[in-house]
Amino acid sequence: MESTSSSLLLRLHRPGEQEAWRRFIDLYTPLLYFWACRMGLRSADAADLVQDVFVALVQKLPQFTYDPAKGFRAWLRTVAENSWRSALRKQAAVPPNAGDAALADAAAPDGTDAIWETEYRACLFGRAVQIMRQDFEEKTWKACWALVVEGRSGAEVAADLGMSIDAVYAAKARVLRRLRQELDGLLD
Repeated sequence: MESTSSSLLLRLHRPGEQEAWRRFIDLYTPLLYFWACRMGLRSADAADLVQDVFVALVQKLPQFTYDPAKGFRAWLRTVAENSWRSALRKQAAVPPNAGDAALADAAAPDGTDAIWETEYRACLFGRAVQIMRQDFEEKTWKACWALVVEGRSGAEVAADLGMSIDAVYAAKARVLRRLRQELDGLLD
């Protein structure tokens, strides 16, 4: 599937886009689960919250209009926090160290968005890499990984993989271009 994430968000507006929803769920389940755990939920409750968020997204995404100035991440985080608050109200349960301060701390434990931003980027990037790896030939993926992550020279990678240096750099360019497409609009 060769679509950018902005187009993925657009495809979610249309009924019957099963593949788009599968891709979206694959990308965002680990991140939503991580956020739920950061909100103080245990494993089973965090998994339930993730499901609640996806139910809310099925209802809300068709009306969502992507605005690069506001970003998708902030909107998604708000949906997750609101789902968490709704679950608390429905259960009439109170988190440990209850009170209004606990609710605020769970939404942003350290009082800053910088950690949320870093976690969001790392989780989404890691998940996108896992998903799209299967879309490339093994040599192509290894060439890019060796250059970018391992910091090896083009000549060394070319010799190890039996490729020309030009082919190694072309592989890197293809993988990175695809990664930028996958994450387009989601890291703003």
